[in-house]
Amino acid sequence: MRLLQAVGTTVAIAVLATGCASADDWSQPRDTAPTPIGALGAGFVPSVKPSPEATITPRPGSWDGVHPPKGYRVVLLTAGDDPQTKTLVTAVEDWAKQEDVSLKTVKATSSDKYIAQIGDAMDLHPDLIVAAGNNLVDPLAMVTPNHLDQQFLVVGAELAEPTGNVTAADWTGASFRGEGLGASSTYDPTTFTPARAASAIRAGAASVLTGHTGIVLWLS
Repeated sequence: MRLLQAVGTTVAIAVLATGCASADDWSQPRDTAPTPIGALGAGFVPSVKPSPEATITPRPGSWDGVHPPKGYRVVLLTAGDDPQTKTLVTAVEDWAKQEDVSLKTVKATSSDKYIAQIGDAMDLHPDLIVAAGNNLVDPLAMVTPNHLDQQFLVVGAELAEPTGNVTAADWTGASFRGEGLGASSTYDPTTFTPARAASAIRAGAASVLTGHTGIVLWLS
């Protein structure tokens, strides 16, 4: 994928779930980070604190006890219409509805606009940007190191050298790290099941909410 210089663009932004919209103004960043509800279960993180860019394998279900607060602001940044990306998008939308998350969507439309559209997502001042779609990996690798105050979660892929504000949740068969880079496993589109996608968003969000960022969650 060849990245062209970003140009200004108009992006259709859909509000998919408003949460407590009447009391939640998206126009400004929050003064304090949202506080998670609940706590991680045993086996989510190793006994020794993982180093930056480390890959950990949390125990299945160890993230189930953590929930976002009502009205948690999330932007779903998505690119591609392939079945794998659609499965990830559906999982994020379902999670947002179930958890009363305030969700907006930015759909990146073409490679020459990806970087500008990542900027559009950040301009919404979300608590978290969730990225779905392999096409976003290279643009995110360029943008995220320059915006350390914005948290990102990549589902179904990962960045080769994530900074502390980028967390990823993937699994064997879903470990794309960018064009020309070796992946942690052979890409297998059949592994993008609704169950795995649901685990990725729930585990990833729990990790970010509890401050375990800048790492890769390897889901079994």
